[in-house]
Amino acid sequence: MNRREGPRLARKRIDRPVSGHDAWNAAGDLPRRRDLLSLVPLAAIVALVAVVGLLVWLVTRNEAEQLRMKLATDALWVEQTLRFQLSVDEDMLTRLALDAANGTEQDLLDARARLHIASNPEVLSINWYDAAGRLIRVLPGGGVGDGDLIRRVGRASGLSRPVYGAVDAAGRVSMAMPLEQGAGHVAVTLSLPLILERHVPWWIAEQYGVQLRDSGDRLLAERQRLAPPQGNPSHAISFDPPLPGTMLRITAYDPPTAGRTALLFGAIAALAGFALLALLVLARSAQRRRSAEMRLRGETAFRRSMEESLTVGLRAKDHSGRILYVNRAFCQLVGFEPEELVSRDPPMPYWDPAHLAETEARHRQLREGALTSQSFETRFRHRDGHEIEVQVYEAPLIDASGVHRGWMGSVIDITETKRAARLARAQDETMARTGRLVTLGEMASTLAHELNQPLSAIASYSAGMLNLLERGNPDPGMLQAATGKLAQQASRAGHIIRRIQDLVKKREPKLSEVVLREVIAETVGFLAADAREHRVRLVTDMGTQPVPPVAADRILLEQVLINLIRNGMEAMAETRHGDAVTIRLARDEDQAVIEISDQGAGIAPELEARLYDAFASTKAQGMGMGLKICRSIIELHRGQLAHHAQAGGGTLFRVTLPLMPEEEAQ
Repeated sequence: MNRREGPRLARKRIDRPVSGHDAWNAAGDLPRRRDLLSLVPLAAIVALVAVVGLLVWLVTRNEAEQLRMKLATDALWVEQTLRFQLSVDEDMLTRLALDAANGTEQDLLDARARLHIASNPEVLSINWYDAAGRLIRVLPGGGVGDGDLIRRVGRASGLSRPVYGAVDAAGRVSMAMPLEQGAGHVAVTLSLPLILERHVPWWIAEQYGVQLRDSGDRLLAERQRLAPPQGNPSHAISFDPPLPGTMLRITAYDPPTAGRTALLFGAIAALAGFALLALLVLARSAQRRRSAEMRLRGETAFRRSMEESLTVGLRAKDHSGRILYVNRAFCQLVGFEPEELVSRDPPMPYWDPAHLAETEARHRQLREGALTSQSFETRFRHRDGHEIEVQVYEAPLIDASGVHRGWMGSVIDITETKRAARLARAQDETMARTGRLVTLGEMASTLAHELNQPLSAIASYSAGMLNLLERGNPDPGMLQAATGKLAQQASRAGHIIRRIQDLVKKREPKLSEVVLREVIAETVGFLAADAREHRVRLVTDMGTQPVPPVAADRILLEQVLINLIRNGMEAMAETRHGDAVTIRLARDEDQAVIEISDQGAGIAPELEARLYDAFASTKAQGMGMGLKICRSIIELHRGQLAHHAQAGGGTLFRVTLPLMPEEEAQ
């Protein structure tokens, strides 16, 4: 048996039970594979020797050169950094000299100098000299300049850059710049140790010792955490200019052989570990392979059982649309057998002919679009001809190599769900019609509740006018007044009907500027007869503070107040703790507050939570729509309606309405 038959044999073991012939072939195949695996330790040893020899040769050849180049590169980097910082100080000195020559005030020059000293601590002092070379001012307040440098600069002419002096024993160096027209000189004293400390980074200081030395090898400044051993690699660069006769030298702390030794031992340890690992892998390879085959067989059986137990249809297809796989649930959904679907090209027998063009367009979009999961609804046709509404989730089908091979679809039958949704929509429409009927009931109840007083007033005025006419020679003034009042009440009833119709039709209220004091007074007068019938006093408390007007519908507000006041009077019909219904008006910041409190029995706890619900009522004959209508009206005005029990008995209803802005009221 050749090697290419090995994977084929493995597939046979997974797909069906192993026969005696297959077992014999497998047993004959194991020694050959074991012989091949026995070559792994030899290959590991040969690789170990070859790699170690190659590493030794490469390290011996290249380490010294790499270390030298790295040392030189780091030395150049340090040199450029130090030169850059000195150039910053030179530029500052040059600007001071130019500004002084241009007539800049001395206070401003001193402020700039102090700012530079604060940002660059290596600047020890800035000295100003007159034309005779005498020190006239020192910043930040003390220090001595380099007199020889000042005299040398004084003899020079036409200098465009500062001139450096000699470095003293403390590592200090001065640079000077003459002012134009012989007005004097300005000099800066720098600390070379501070420059090294601040501008040589820590990662350089951890690897190298950095020193500045003069031409006589005298140490001028240094930054190093320890003294490098003799013979360690070092690199020197001339630092002249700017500092005359100065050399920059950096020396490595570690000897050149440290890195090579560590690398060599690391490579040997790694290769030794690899050899041990190879031996361990060889010893356990056969056992792992058998274990993997058993797990694969079990996982395949588990996956097949899981797919067959799903109620969701699974269908895999390639880029051309040819079906690669279907599960039992998908076959039951469309009524076809797997043999009739697998390897079949589009169009599929379960596609709905009425949606054929749409289905083909979707497949083209899926083939040409991005690799993203998609979801859509469509219709399939069962083998027996009935239609099926389905929800399809398409996801990219990626193989073990990460290559996109096609699409895996999950198909869910949503026929019953759609039918239930249509039924729910029909029920919603029925509920909407029921709601409209309830709204008509609210309007009828409100009309019967609110029109009683206007109609009673109309009847009273009509009877009075008839009495005047029957007496003969009626007073025209009295008839005119009675007729006007009758017309006013009829108009009021008509307004109430129109406003209630607006509320039922869910139209916006007709807002205008309303003075609440007038609305309350008119409502209390309107209910005076009812109050006498219920043996209740209507008490108004308008307060001393004026309440600005609100933007509201006057008729709707009167309707709310009539309902709340009448509820308070009816609550005192059987049980009462007094004989007054009090109406208060007050202002709370940017809101108007109306409180209606009664002295009745209060609200039962079991009714408290659903007091504003439809059909919730404490009256035997009540429809339970009054408070619901009141809350709807107040919310239309962007206000709130709330209530709470009073300490002495009874209930207080609180209406809050936003005040009109002052500019709108004006």
